[in-house]
Amino acid sequence: MRWDTVLFDMDGTLTDSQEGIVKSVSYALERLGRELPPRDTLTAFIGPPLHESFSAICGMDEAETERAVCEFRDYFARRGWAENVPYEGMAEFLAALHAAGLRLIVATSKPDSFARKILEHFALERYFDLICGSHPEDRASADKASVVRTALTRADVTGHAVMVGDRCHDIYGAHANGLEAIGVLYGYGGREELENAGADYLAADLHELKQLLLQE
Repeated sequence: MRWDTVLFDMDGTLTDSQEGIVKSVSYALERLGRELPPRDTLTAFIGPPLHESFSAICGMDEAETERAVCEFRDYFARRGWAENVPYEGMAEFLAALHAAGLRLIVATSKPDSFARKILEHFALERYFDLICGSHPEDRASADKASVVRTALTRADVTGHAVMVGDRCHDIYGAHANGLEAIGVLYGYGGREELENAGADYLAADLHELKQLLLQE
């Protein structure tokens, strides 16, 4: 088997979090008196760390970014986390990987508490050896390379691991830690973004992803 451990991004990879994230961003922008950008712009928030997105996409300074992130998390904690759904067939997919003996780990820039709450809500946490997210009080912990590094350390990964994600940040984070990366095309990055980031493999759907991971 090529890999014995699989690290998964969460938003756009395990779950379709578009509704909750878009509504949380919209709430934050409205609270700050900002005009709402087109929906395509709002979906760009899915995946990258929030501080990075509010700064790069909305041109916010440090103080405004901090306030926007707080407002985002206020809405997300109340409602946004539940405005989320696993991709169709995800439970069966994860069960098959688990049954095949693969170690499964979540490595997400989303705060650890939110990631765990969402996965428990959908009864997906049972398939993972570790759920590793960021810590709101430590902005650097949301950087994907940092998340992957922390996950590998906490899980004491010594074998061959691979990262699965839908955005360029997942690819960069994997490569920064010496891992190969699989880009999934059903998420929010798209083929061009993933290829430009240097994804080692691409999977159009869960069927293709399962074939890659299990060498079927």
